[in-house]
Amino acid sequence: MEAALLSGTIKVLLPKLFSLVEKSWNLHKDIKRDIHFLDKELGMIVRSIDVELNTPRENHGAALLLSIEDLRELAHGIEDCIDSLMYQASWKQQASLFRRRVQSPKALLNGLQFAQKLQRMKQMVVEAHDRRQRYPILSQPSSAAPVDESTSSSCDPRLIDADLVGIDEPRAKLLEQLAEAAGGQPMQLKVISIVGCWGLGKTALAGDVYKTEVSSGRFDKHAWVCAALKSPGEVLADMLREFSSNVPSSSSNVGQLCIKVRDQLVKMRYFIVIDDIQTQDQWKIIKTALPDENNGSSRVVVTTTIQSVANACSSANGYVHKMSRLDENCSKRLFNEKACPEKYSHYKQPDPTAILKKCDGQPLALVTIGEFLQSNGWPRGPACEDVCNDIRYHLQTEETFEKMRRVLMRNYASLPGHALKACLLYFGIFPSNHPVRRKSLLRRWSAEGIVETQDSCGALTLAAKNFNKLMDRNLIEPIDVSNNDNVKSCQTYGMMREFVLQLSISQNFVTLFCDDKKEGKYVRRLSLHHKNAKDGESFKNIDLSLVRSLTIFGKACKTVLDFNKYELLRVLDLERCDDLTDDHVKGICNLLLLKYLSLGGSVTELPEDIAKLEHLEALDVRRTKVNILPVEVFLLPCLMHILGEFRISGKVHKKSVFLKKKTGNEVQKFLSEGKSNVETLAGFVTDGSEGFLHLIGHMNRLRKVKIWCKPSASSTEWTDLTRAIQQFIQDKKDENNDTTRSLSLHFDECSEKILDAVKGPCYLSSLKLHGNVTALPQFCVSLRGLRELCLSTTKLTTGVLEALSSLSYLQYLKLIARDIEDFSIEVQALPRLLRLCFELQHPTFPTIKQGAMCFLVTLQLLCKDLNGLSGVNIECFEHLEEVILHPRVSQETQKQWERAAEEHPNGPKVLLLKADDKAESSDVQLNLAFSNMGISEVCSHLNESSIGIPVP
Repeated sequence: MEAALLSGTIKVLLPKLFSLVEKSWNLHKDIKRDIHFLDKELGMIVRSIDVELNTPRENHGAALLLSIEDLRELAHGIEDCIDSLMYQASWKQQASLFRRRVQSPKALLNGLQFAQKLQRMKQMVVEAHDRRQRYPILSQPSSAAPVDESTSSSCDPRLIDADLVGIDEPRAKLLEQLAEAAGGQPMQLKVISIVGCWGLGKTALAGDVYKTEVSSGRFDKHAWVCAALKSPGEVLADMLREFSSNVPSSSSNVGQLCIKVRDQLVKMRYFIVIDDIQTQDQWKIIKTALPDENNGSSRVVVTTTIQSVANACSSANGYVHKMSRLDENCSKRLFNEKACPEKYSHYKQPDPTAILKKCDGQPLALVTIGEFLQSNGWPRGPACEDVCNDIRYHLQTEETFEKMRRVLMRNYASLPGHALKACLLYFGIFPSNHPVRRKSLLRRWSAEGIVETQDSCGALTLAAKNFNKLMDRNLIEPIDVSNNDNVKSCQTYGMMREFVLQLSISQNFVTLFCDDKKEGKYVRRLSLHHKNAKDGESFKNIDLSLVRSLTIFGKACKTVLDFNKYELLRVLDLERCDDLTDDHVKGICNLLLLKYLSLGGSVTELPEDIAKLEHLEALDVRRTKVNILPVEVFLLPCLMHILGEFRISGKVHKKSVFLKKKTGNEVQKFLSEGKSNVETLAGFVTDGSEGFLHLIGHMNRLRKVKIWCKPSASSTEWTDLTRAIQQFIQDKKDENNDTTRSLSLHFDECSEKILDAVKGPCYLSSLKLHGNVTALPQFCVSLRGLRELCLSTTKLTTGVLEALSSLSYLQYLKLIARDIEDFSIEVQALPRLLRLCFELQHPTFPTIKQGAMCFLVTLQLLCKDLNGLSGVNIECFEHLEEVILHPRVSQETQKQWERAAEEHPNGPKVLLLKADDKAESSDVQLNLAFSNMGISEVCSHLNESSIGIPVP
């Protein structure tokens, strides 16, 4: 796995090396020749590694072990040379502008030093090659890839441990789905998918159901096969062995195997379990061997860790069962059964609090640690707390953890490509149980170059694709999900968290300061956790000038916060740093290669010199006290994302040597020439009089804008704001990439008439209006492409609701108000709506007629005082999959909704929302907005239990 990660690092490095040659930095011809040499050598190294990794061997990758350290040192050395040269070029470019204010860094490479470093790199290539030649490691090719014992024989249902915990409800649900089709339902082959992360007991649940169905005698033929690490032909051959002894010696002729399997199953009622299927292509081939003309009585169950595979398997007349983790009581019961020998049944049970938190409801983890404690002679062995503290050591070395170790490693190894592996290891930077914001994470991945850019796809788009793949594989979990089903924050969980941390440190991907000790040898990504870097002695052997990423949680010593020591930093995340002050920010302005900057602490202002950060792509000041943003920020040529709540300063700087010519006119010229790359401006505060509003029309790449309207004594009219909004939302049908555009407008302290002057035609994909809306603004009705709409107002009037009903392209609608006027949603209204959310203080709902919102899949009723069904008839929603209620509804109301869901033909789930501290903060702001509109306690219940992710 180290080799795969290193191969990916070098692949990302090669374009930078090539770019270094192409750019006119007046490099000597000998230096260019050396760079070309390294470029070719690195290309050969990558191809060699890839060939080695793709060649099945008994000792896979063993021949690379001697050279991995050499190659990593070489890659890091080349990267240091490239970034140092870029740093030098940036200093030279700006030297004439601020030479009086700063001195050149002492470590700046001159031409001779750079040439000498390149010569050393060339020598390292030769030495690495010679060393590998002197100490060859022979690996004999095997006829087939080794099969993991844990995924073959041990998944046979006859060998599965019988003491299952917490499966009564899912077993009953699956048996119900496997039962004979009721009258009126389609008679065809039914495929049930069981999906969830590793170690949740998918195989155990499937095995229990399998034994129940086989013993029932209602199937003519049955089979259990394991698909893990096998080709479709091998799976079909195993299936055929369950039916017949006449099995071809070779599994390469898949077509012949499909015919033989079909011959065995035709006109038969069969029940087959395919355990651990991993790809959609694998399923497509296997499915062709399963006949579907047996009166709809045959059943297939598949288990998988991948959500998209489960959806594909059960796409037609199927059912997808999403595995849940064990609750606290079941977890405690399972752990105690495994940890405590029967002879100690009357002995006081161990305190499992730490273990339960670490295992996070995963049965395999609970069983593994329980068996480890018992094997070490509980109660005389190590305490639960001690095991938790050393869990990464045990996971790496102890025999009892071997099965879990293999499962974790196989999940990691199965990730396609180095970039996805690197994205997963990146979670090792963050503390346990720390929610990671999705969009911030994507920007960090992009800034560090973890994802390879492609001509047809930008870095952020590729980062988003990688994030979705990790979610799809259930390797990370959502913590905060917005009402429109978008993941806002996430984290790794349970033993996967410990595995990721152990692997990221052992492969020198992350250097972690935690518990007063440093972990890791190479320092590229430095992470400090919770007051554990108290003095500079811990850093005396670390060259901070080579650190590329710095993330601080809690307090840090002066040495770490001395930003003059850093030169090549690309990512700086100080959002959770307690010691940060305005003085520190001044030093940050000399980090000329910085691409991502997130600030917090006691920072109150940004210095003018922030305009020196010409590589900066993302600036996040949401957790600071910054309320004025220098307009010069908009001169940064690479800046794409600006996040905070600030006013824009348009003043001319008085004594700035560096910025003395870059006045407001200079900014206007920069923007009017189309040089701005800003895509996100979320957001700024305006009283309608700022000159900056005139500049928004020149920001052609804007895709997301958030505005707070706060009138002042000088606020006489809002013409400039109206014009700015008009320019932002104007319909640009000729633009190819104009697919997403979002506007969020808070005008609760102003009149809604400020929007009357906005006219169509216009384009928005998402619109949020927070204010006293008595009539839907006219431009909303003429919006092209509007898919998401959120309205926060005092009262939802009949006029507003009638206008909303005409929005035929709307997919998500959220309505927040004190109460709602009587209204009927007519037939064929909102025909594309998929998700509907109500947040009402007085839960009275409109009458929904049969045929309205016919494709609705999610209904959210976030009303604490909801009384029973409140007149809502969910039977009219044929495709409904889930109903989400406020977590503080009464138990009787919850039971009534569960009964209504049971009677619904589609059997939707009834879920409650889990509280989330982050959401509480936003709800406090929302209540303040309602207060400004004259509502005293509209949604006070939202403060008591806030919006998070659904929990059953």
